[in-house]
Amino acid sequence: MATYQELLAQKEALEKQIIEAKAREKAEGIAKAKAIIEQYGLSASDVFTRKGTAGSRGGKVAAKYRNPATGETWTGRGKAPKWIEGQDRNKFAI
Repeated sequence: MATYQELLAQKEALEKQIIEAKAREKAEGIAKAKAIIEQYGLSASDVFTRKGTAGSRGGKVAAKYRNPATGETWTGRGKAPKWIEGQDRNKFAI
């Protein structure tokens, strides 16, 4: 049976091999990606788009309601402003 010190030495050797293998495979992956990018003439925006990803936050939302007295608007999201609370929202629709 191996001693504690021998096992630690084996662990250290394995960790070094893991780091080397990871670096080698990463370099191979980068080389393959570069070849494909060159072959098809891709740009960074072609490869790294975020269109249609689940959970992505878009830009601003258009207002759905307007206060006729002040011109203040509300999108209909989040807590309703005081001027529309408890009233029929249809009469404030834009």
